[in-house]
Parts: sequence; C-alpha cells; structure tokens
Amino acid sequence: MANQIEKVSIIISRGSLEGVYPGLIMANGARMEGIEATLFFTFFGLDAIMKKRVNKLKVATIGNPAMHMPSLLGVLPGMSAMATWMMKKQMDKIDIPPVDEFLEMIKDAGAHLYACKATVDMFGLTMDDFVPQVDEIINVGKFYELSAGAQIIFT
Repeated sequence: MANQIEKVSIIISRGSLEGVYPGLIMANGARMEGIEATLFFTFFGLDAIMKKRVNKLKVATIGNPAMHMPSLLGVLPGMSAMATWMMKKQMDKIDIPPVDEFLEMIKDAGAHLYACKATVDMFGLTMDDFVPQVDEIINVGKFYELSAGAQIIFT
C-alpha cells in the first residue's frame, strides 16, 4: 500500500468565500479521514476567523476569471452581493455550512486553527478579535514547527 497522508497544514490567505471554503473543505475532509489538520490564516484570510467579519465574506467579482464575465461587470453595484447570494444558496442546497459553523465543526473534529502573528501585528489585532475556535496567534517559525511531516497546502 502506498504511503498515506497523516498530517496536513493548510494556509488560507484570501478572505473571499471562494478563497476560504477550499481550505475549510479540505480540513474537514482530512479530519473525516483521520488526518491531522492545522489551519493557518494569514493576510486577508484572517477575515474568516475574525468575529466581526466571519459571516460577512463575499464572492470576489472583480478580476476573477472564474466568474466568466468581464471584470467591468464585477464593479457594478450589487454584483458581489448577487454572486455571494447565489453561491450561498448553492452551498446550502448541498449542506455546506456557513463559515462560522464550519469552523466550529472543524475545531470540534480536532483540527487546530492559528492566526499569523505578522499579519495580526500589521493589522493591529488581538486574540479578542477572533472567533473562539482559534487556538493561538503564532509566527511562521512556529507554523513550520507544527507542520513538521505535514503536507502543506496553500489555498
């Protein structure tokens, strides 16, 4: 039998719905398969774990080639809100939970969630700004230490 993955470390650096969900889905899938999972949120990915933003993530409509529409249309008022509504509606149909519930599920399944210290310092944040599922604010060196032997995935 081939070597099996035992540990993953997932870096989430984008704060849009389509930037956050792949990492959450992968972490949840890892835990369901008995794979150790660590999530490291950096730069705008911190929006996914910030109390005041976790439920306000939107689909990026500007400069997103996967939208299959000219970028100019993405700047029209209401386009991001409409795309976000449509995506959430489709996710609800297949039982993908909202980000805050997904974080809770992943944490309850045994995953670890960390915020990037450099980004936290840059944005002037503290642990109080984050959802309770966040274990700690750590630097990159600590992330690498925790990721020893893991497959590192950048979403």
